[in-house]
Amino acid sequence: MIVARHFSPSKLKPLFYLSLLSHCQNHSQSNHTLRKTLPHPSCNLLRYFSSQPEISASKQKLPFSREGNYDETTSQSLHVCPGCGVCMQDSNPKHPGYFIKPSEKDVNYKMYTHLEHVAAEPEFSNTVKKGFVVEPEKLDSISDADMVRKPEKPVVCARCHSLRHYGKVKDPTVENLLPDFDFDHTVGRKLASTSGNRSVVLMVVDAVDFDGSFPRKVAKLVSKTIEDNSSAWKQGKSGNVPRVILVVTKIDLLPSSLSPTRLEHWVRQRAREGGIIKITSLHMVSALRDWGLKNLVDDIVGLAGSRGSVWTVGAQNAGKSTLINSIGKHVGGKITHLTEAPVPGTTLGIVRVEGALPSQAKLFDTPGLLHPYQITTRLMREEQKLVYMTKELKPRTYRVKAGHSIHIAGLMRLDVEETSLDTIYVTVWASPYLPLHMGKVENATKMFQEHFGHQLQPPIGEKRVEELGNWVRREFHVGGNSWDSSSVDIAAAGLGWFAIGLKGEAVLGVWTYEGVHVVHRNSLIPYRSNTFEVTGFTVSKIVSQSDRASNKPRQQNDKKTKRIESKSLSSSVESPLLTSDGGI
Repeated sequence: MIVARHFSPSKLKPLFYLSLLSHCQNHSQSNHTLRKTLPHPSCNLLRYFSSQPEISASKQKLPFSREGNYDETTSQSLHVCPGCGVCMQDSNPKHPGYFIKPSEKDVNYKMYTHLEHVAAEPEFSNTVKKGFVVEPEKLDSISDADMVRKPEKPVVCARCHSLRHYGKVKDPTVENLLPDFDFDHTVGRKLASTSGNRSVVLMVVDAVDFDGSFPRKVAKLVSKTIEDNSSAWKQGKSGNVPRVILVVTKIDLLPSSLSPTRLEHWVRQRAREGGIIKITSLHMVSALRDWGLKNLVDDIVGLAGSRGSVWTVGAQNAGKSTLINSIGKHVGGKITHLTEAPVPGTTLGIVRVEGALPSQAKLFDTPGLLHPYQITTRLMREEQKLVYMTKELKPRTYRVKAGHSIHIAGLMRLDVEETSLDTIYVTVWASPYLPLHMGKVENATKMFQEHFGHQLQPPIGEKRVEELGNWVRREFHVGGNSWDSSSVDIAAAGLGWFAIGLKGEAVLGVWTYEGVHVVHRNSLIPYRSNTFEVTGFTVSKIVSQSDRASNKPRQQNDKKTKRIESKSLSSSVESPLLTSDGGI
């Protein structure tokens, strides 16, 4: 081994030129032993004489992990996207977390932003008009704060950039490389720990899809942890009992006439049936309109204390990132940078939100839990736009006799099979962009074959109908004691629900795709529409426009075919006439 400290400067000189030559020929090699031995910066010149090749950053195996930066050691060793929590890299655009490093700007590039352009009076020359006039006596009055560059927005991955500016994922195939988010391994073991900081679980549920977005597995895990740690704490052992804050978001989509007291009673009942045994506090908020956020923030700060950890959990597209960004605005005016988009699975890894809570308390955003029983997980982006509820829900009510059915697009159908009454009231609560149809049950098969994918969208196109799976039936026996309000709901996860109003009993057949979760529950919104829908199609503008656009090429082809047929027919009719005239 060559030891550089034993060499004189004259002997090091030829090595210097050899190192430059090898650098020009791109034979870069490294010797880690020499770098540890030589303290002087010139020792880096000798790394080209090593027999071990240097591993470049682009060839290093990237950690395709979804644990994000919830751990102190992880956050220091890896760069995590502040928008979605994925580990960032700039070597391979086909891998998750790819980003383009922005070019560095001069520190003084905004030095003269406080100066104003000279007035465009005619007595000034063109050269003066293009410049800036600085009075000498005002140069000293310019503070250093005017020269300091404003804080720039954080660098996010290419996926977050595309979602923020274009509302879509840049490359959907990249997300398939990420492993599934293991909640039990990452967050579950933190909650189950009997020691450590106080844990607060911020459980976020969508108000218009409560049963579909309610995290039942998380509720059972947290409930078991509360029971185990509470019993240990009573025995004098260490027991970190998690606090549960249930947050019902998007309440601005519910009708304003709905009673808050009734809604709270309904939510607590559904939460108990979903598996949560103890709710520390319940909040109903709207992050879009800032409803209920102040009380929620005060409650989080009080329960977390000075060193607690707050874990935000919920289903995909439940509104967790939007809620956390709104919380950041309410705490000291600090704004977070989580990516918000109406796309399932926006958050890819755990994101530790800095500065959202006072003292040393920490707030974490976790990836949305995948609920395969939600129908939206099977839909394409264009189909999801029609299903997602973005405006206040409006009731659409039918007065239905036995032997009739109601379709919600090509996604769900309700058949009134038997009833002790002449008619029952069925109110549809779903996105206003979804078309409806009421007709006879005997024509349901024809509707499925001819109109699914066309007038009943989504699904969009006949091929998508086959891709969504088998069309299966479920049977429900319902009963009610009032004509004035709905008694029960038949809800499909991720879609909406039928509210049934009757004074008696009925047997209902509900059709949807296999695997979609359908529940029978007490009515969330008892009100119905003052005017009834008529039989036939109730088509929204968006669906009619898309259907018209898809049928336009077909209509043009039909017109061309008809013209050709008419021309050929006219020529065939004229030819024998000419022959007969010629014969005369």
